[in-house]
Amino acid sequence: MEKFIYEYPIKTYFGANAVQEYLAEAVKPYGKRVMLAYGGGSVKKTSVYDEICAILKAAGKEITDFSGIMPNPTYAKVQEGAKLAKENDIDFILSVGGGSVIDCCKIVSAQAKLDEDIWELEYSKGGKPSEFIPMAAIVTVTGTGAEMNNGAVITNEALQQKSPLWGTYADFVILDSEYTKSVPQKQYISGCFDTLSHCMETYLGTPQEKNNLSDDINEAVMRSVIENTRKIIANPDDSEARSELAWASSMAENGILKIGKVTDFQAHTIEHQVGAYTNCNHGMGLAVIHPVLYRHIYKDAPWKFARLATEVFGVNPDGKTEEETALEGINALEAYIKEIGLPTRFSEMGITDREVIKKTADTCILTAGCCKKLAREEILDILTECL
Repeated sequence: MEKFIYEYPIKTYFGANAVQEYLAEAVKPYGKRVMLAYGGGSVKKTSVYDEICAILKAAGKEITDFSGIMPNPTYAKVQEGAKLAKENDIDFILSVGGGSVIDCCKIVSAQAKLDEDIWELEYSKGGKPSEFIPMAAIVTVTGTGAEMNNGAVITNEALQQKSPLWGTYADFVILDSEYTKSVPQKQYISGCFDTLSHCMETYLGTPQEKNNLSDDINEAVMRSVIENTRKIIANPDDSEARSELAWASSMAENGILKIGKVTDFQAHTIEHQVGAYTNCNHGMGLAVIHPVLYRHIYKDAPWKFARLATEVFGVNPDGKTEEETALEGINALEAYIKEIGLPTRFSEMGITDREVIKKTADTCILTAGCCKKLAREEILDILTECL
């Protein structure tokens, strides 16, 4: 394993009905003025919004709504939230939703305390914010693991870039499996695949000669995601499967699977830039990219892809070379994506413009690569095959 120092700041309240049980006590240490942040639909259409507001008001809090946070949150929305927080002298931010809402609030928390533009601070000056409005998250859409880190992916429409920014860690998070029933099934399944994607991108990080403990744990998490996603397809009301998927999502991004690893998120960086031009669904975009990308790189680490195939996708390696086993595993991944109803080509998502594909390849962030560093020409080939 690589050297590491491990410390984690986020308190997690986990379980069915955890909001009703823990929220009132959890918000006590914070000031009266609470910004309640959420998206545009399911929180208000269900009982989630009313339940949370009732708890906050009973705890003596004054609520300022910050609504309409979109999938793929924009930099303009971040600035809107920061302005609202400043004008209302907000003491505490409570984000309710999935990764988009949580990511937006992480950066709002920082921007509201800055006198300068946070994008300029981080990208032009190489700085990081150091003061934040305290924030917490109630997760209604699992998958991104956004509640477990201080990174955020924000779309700067003026620059046509969907890129990471660094904000605050949540002081606490509540993972209430019952709240995940408030979002549409397709959106939920897309989030499940995002969890699997995080695991695979970590697992296939710069390969060592053999698995370490983090990889062994990761295999168990991936198998759990696959099994429990199938259970949700069969029975959307399966609360036990939802609770397993909620914890798997957090495990994928709380740092444990990355201990001792060198990771590299190629599929994510490519998909983010596709999202900058098309506003596509993140999990669906990843589902399209992963099998195509892996067919381009598996020969650079055949033993690792073969192990993924056997230990996670149940491929029988008998009588096969490592490369044959690895390729069968990639085919099994693609079959699983189809099984759970996600796309395997961009055309299924209405993305057919080759000029968008060319712009994505020309502008996406280049990374070191899990097995090899991809050049823009190969990224263009991958994206073209995804159409």
